Amino acid sequence: MIPPAPPRPAQLGPLLARCRLDRGWSQQRAAAELCAAAGVPTLSRHEISRWERQRRVPGGFWLGWLAVVLDVPLVVLAESAAATRRAGSTRATGPGRAAAAGPRPAGRTGPGRAGGTTRGGGARARTTG
Repeated sequence: MIPPAPPRPAQLGPLLARCRLDRGWSQQRAAAELCAAAGVPTLSRHEISRWERQRRVPGGFWLGWLAVVLDVPLVVLAESAAATRRAGSTRATGPGRAAAAGPRPAGRTGPGRAGGTTRGGGARARTTG
């Protein structure tokens, strides 16, 4: 008889959200708690949101502080982070990484691109050559 497979670790985003909500914390409060614990004042609620939506996966530094602040064993968070990375559910790119999201949809342009506008709202003339 084949023994049952061990349970797969949960994906990190839902785990973080559940732990945060179990404490009754907003994303802002979670970011403030992490900043206070780590002594790093630059983490915002936007990064918490990115982690929970799995747009990004926190690295070892923040995983360690998440374990402390959320009172979750680091091994649980690390296994969940690894499972999330293996599943390829992170879509954002970081410095030095190739874009994983693919090409931009046709017709979507922004400042500095063909068809975009300058900050003043006027059309930018482009020449080819």
